[in-house]
Amino acid sequence: MSSETTLTAIPTGVVGKQAPGIWGFNGSQLIALLLLVAALGLAPFFLYPVFVMKLLCFALFACAFNLLIGYVGLMSFGHAAYFGMGGYIAGHAAKVWGLTPELSIIAGGLVGAGLGVLGGWLAIRRQGIYFAMITMALAQMVYFFCVQAPFTGGEDGIQAIPRGKLFGVISMDSDMAMYWLVAVVFLMGFMFIHRIIHSPFGQVMKAIRENEPRTTSLGYRTDDYKLVAFILSCGLAGVAGAVKTLVFGIATLTDVHFSMSGEVVLMTLVGGLGTIFGPVIGAAVVVGMQNYLAEMGAWVTVIQGGIFVACVLAFRRGIVGEIGNLFKVKL
Repeated sequence: MSSETTLTAIPTGVVGKQAPGIWGFNGSQLIALLLLVAALGLAPFFLYPVFVMKLLCFALFACAFNLLIGYVGLMSFGHAAYFGMGGYIAGHAAKVWGLTPELSIIAGGLVGAGLGVLGGWLAIRRQGIYFAMITMALAQMVYFFCVQAPFTGGEDGIQAIPRGKLFGVISMDSDMAMYWLVAVVFLMGFMFIHRIIHSPFGQVMKAIRENEPRTTSLGYRTDDYKLVAFILSCGLAGVAGAVKTLVFGIATLTDVHFSMSGEVVLMTLVGGLGTIFGPVIGAAVVVGMQNYLAEMGAWVTVIQGGIFVACVLAFRRGIVGEIGNLFKVKL
């Protein structure tokens, strides 16, 4: 859709209008959603549950990142800060404060959103590469804070984090029990992101991505929309980091390191920038390579780099984007 079509439609008919299809999903997206739900239900019986849980955590992280870059056009190089801090806070809340899993996850999400308020307030004042550099600088500040802060455990991290009991009743010690919690959190996050994208707010986000000056000329306070989108993205990234910490029982500096920000960029681009299901597929590809090619050691990074270059050169729309373009459907 061109910027002319997008921006003209906003004031005349899009705002307040229900998205087409069922729950906003068109026919092809609804089929993909049903396949995704079926895969979630069958995966733990055919694959190692902890591996699938890791995949879902990163899939939610990639979807949160895609909300910002794919639909607002803001490239953040510092999303690891919100992902990692969400994990640290959830781990501290579960181990030291004794909170239940759902409260620990909520705490991680709130901290991610809170950092997003501060980081976004500074970053959205700039555009393009300057925005990206500010987010990277802020993420490095968070990283060094985590190195020094007493509650993070420094280079040792927070270890032996208990999974606890859901609502104080259901034990999460079993991998299968934890898997269903992770699957529900992922689906809730995925559906929430889908609803944002297909809401009037989401239409303005897309308009900002296409042509921000004209969106401003139509009377929209674009900085406010970008800030809210940034906060939502950071909050969901914090939830993803919190869930990952509870799954593995440990929070380390790896999750706040700048390389984690690079990984989520890779997942999003490989899957398909600006698509609903692209980040999920991209996360599956990257996490799958890390898991099944682990015996190759450092060569995994080289292979990831090769795939990234191949996608940029030959599959610029990403895997899901190319499939959608081939069959003329929107995924």
